[in-house]
Amino acid sequence: MNTRTTAPPGHSPNPGHPPAPGHPPAQDQLRAPYADALLAHAGRDWLRLNVPGHAAAPGSDLCAAFGMQVPALDFPPLLDGLDLGAHTPLDEALELAARAWGARRTWFLTNGASQGNQIASMVAPALGRTLVVQRSVHSSVVDGLVLSGLSAVFVQPSVDPVQGIAHGVTAGEVRAALERTPDAAAVYVVSPSYFGAVADVRALADAAHAAGVPLIVDEAWGSHFGFHPALPDGALALGADLVTSSTHKLGGSLTQSAMLHLGEGPFADRLEPLVDRAFRLVQSTSASALLTASLDLGRRSLVTGTDRITGSVEAADKIRGVVRALGRFGVVSDGFHRFPDITAADPLRIALDTRVGGITGHEARRLLYRDHQVMVEVATDAAIVAVVGAGSAPDADRFVEALHCLPSPLNDSGSGSGSGPGSDVPERPPLRLPRPGPARLTAREAFLSPARVVPAEDAVGMVSADTLAAYPPGIPNVLPGEVITSEAVEFLRRTAAAPGGHVRGALDPDVSRLRVVAP
Repeated sequence: MNTRTTAPPGHSPNPGHPPAPGHPPAQDQLRAPYADALLAHAGRDWLRLNVPGHAAAPGSDLCAAFGMQVPALDFPPLLDGLDLGAHTPLDEALELAARAWGARRTWFLTNGASQGNQIASMVAPALGRTLVVQRSVHSSVVDGLVLSGLSAVFVQPSVDPVQGIAHGVTAGEVRAALERTPDAAAVYVVSPSYFGAVADVRALADAAHAAGVPLIVDEAWGSHFGFHPALPDGALALGADLVTSSTHKLGGSLTQSAMLHLGEGPFADRLEPLVDRAFRLVQSTSASALLTASLDLGRRSLVTGTDRITGSVEAADKIRGVVRALGRFGVVSDGFHRFPDITAADPLRIALDTRVGGITGHEARRLLYRDHQVMVEVATDAAIVAVVGAGSAPDADRFVEALHCLPSPLNDSGSGSGSGPGSDVPERPPLRLPRPGPARLTAREAFLSPARVVPAEDAVGMVSADTLAAYPPGIPNVLPGEVITSEAVEFLRRTAAAPGGHVRGALDPDVSRLRVVAP
């Protein structure tokens, strides 16, 4: 595998910020050098006596299922004309991506943004002993704590107690955490959230830098930010030092493809060689040419797709507007102003409160899928979240019609019409999260320690060997190395017993047993 991540000759050490949204892209951004080279390579008459073993053979099951082109493009790494040699098409594609996102350097990832989060966590020990982490980070960041062996100080995000969803953290809360963490390595936050809440990244970066540490942002859901006037600015433009970007989510590349961006900031010189070495540790030596080419094409689509993104934003705005006008359901982002950690909302995320319309989010998602062939991204007890890819043009009318055809079993009248959001819907107690137990071991120490499985009620007071997170709202309630409390066990089991409830990391659906560190 060629692990070079930028082109050495002609590479600008400071590509600056991406082109201003709405302005014509630079001429070179119209190219997709790696994707074009891959297509040209596949167009030649090869006798393939190397891996992959399917060899794009016309009689293979792969060709029968997918057609000839997909297998024909499935080449291994280390090929002349693609990624082997000096200033290759892959080098050019990486340089163009760095310029597009305003990064000092960009790495293409073929194991999702999870790989980027693990890399970021692995390099942090060179900067300190403790990571200051937003508690509602993705599980891959917790995996990174296992890989790195770092201790962690957690900053609790704000939680909407009615919706049961987590948002972000404020700069003041981060500063307070840094003041009690003299050996901090970095600050690790999430923006935007699963529901589209955008944090004040500029203020968070200032708080981290004032304490002498970098800001790492899991921007998995914001790879499209900064590429259109209607979209929020990207984290790099706001001072973040290292940013994971799940390009496949809304940026247009294939599933499992992502990018890791290094900002041009005060920590860039220190971080660049560390990130590059960590990348080499975790990147596959058989990285997919298809995924890599899709990242090249996704970058070009974002940079050149202003008109298409306009259509995407207009479709999402239309859905929210019609939902408001019809009055049955609520728009979750309309309440974001109540939370001091939220500065903006992603317009391509459509989070709808279905419970006020007489149906739980889980049931709405199930019926939309089964009866209307409409797929949404996620559901909670109270809401569903639909996403519109940057450049896609969904049928807004079809979605709105399907949504308003849903029954209203929670509504006493059963008509589903109601008299506005909340009519006749049973009251729910506000969400109260259990306080985490004290940490007795680092996540790595707990993960590697001998463990045993015990009944959940017997696990109280013991040290957890697993991560357990109740959905909703998805915040880890128990982490490896933390003491399991009776409050946590009760909350996890209550969540698991509710319709549509789920506990990620549990051994059983009903959380009847837990894995603990053996004494």
